[in-house]
Amino acid sequence: FILGIAGSVAVGKSTTARLLKSLLSEVYPDKKVQLITTDGFIFPNAVLKKKGIMSRKGFPESYDMERLIQTLNEIKSGKDVKIPLYSHQVYDIVPGEFETIAQPDILIVEGINTLQLPANQQIYVSDFFDFSIFVDADPTLIETWYLERFESLLDTAFLDPKNYYYQFAIGDREKALQMSRSVWKNVNLKNLEEFILPTRGRADIILHKQENHLIDQIYLRKH
Repeated sequence: FILGIAGSVAVGKSTTARLLKSLLSEVYPDKKVQLITTDGFIFPNAVLKKKGIMSRKGFPESYDMERLIQTLNEIKSGKDVKIPLYSHQVYDIVPGEFETIAQPDILIVEGINTLQLPANQQIYVSDFFDFSIFVDADPTLIETWYLERFESLLDTAFLDPKNYYYQFAIGDREKALQMSRSVWKNVNLKNLEEFILPTRGRADIILHKQENHLIDQIYLRKH
């Protein structure tokens, strides 16, 4: 059984996925539940730079969708597969590090692009899903959560020079926040409006959040 979770950057997809993994493991103690994120299928930064799309990291063309679809097909076929690991600390795929997905009974697939329909693809990621969830909220709220997350990353990054956010953590905080606001407006909000929100209606359930990540509305698709 494969469960897909989609939604904007910073809307709380990862937290939702982890909570569902924990709950499903408790409800079905005899079942093996595993979780993967599509972050592991973003092209490495070196590839993105070579393609000239580093500024569009997170957009559909920045993902190796063929590899993701092949991976899901192998999992569905009962094979053990290795998933590339993405680190938000280094802002890149970690070379040589993988997570093994070993024939789970329930697989959760979380990512901004899980419900998208890429051009020139005969098979979509969502074709593998038995059920899908879209985590939703007003974009102004998501921006607030995005900036809060950015600040929390800065609060720990100054201790580690290898951390991608170290350069921002040791500098002027207001300038760093201005940069983050710019990234939200020119990258993440644009991605949300053009490529993520249009997939919302394809989900089986929409979880709508209000302030403090409280779910105030749940929409269930009629079948």
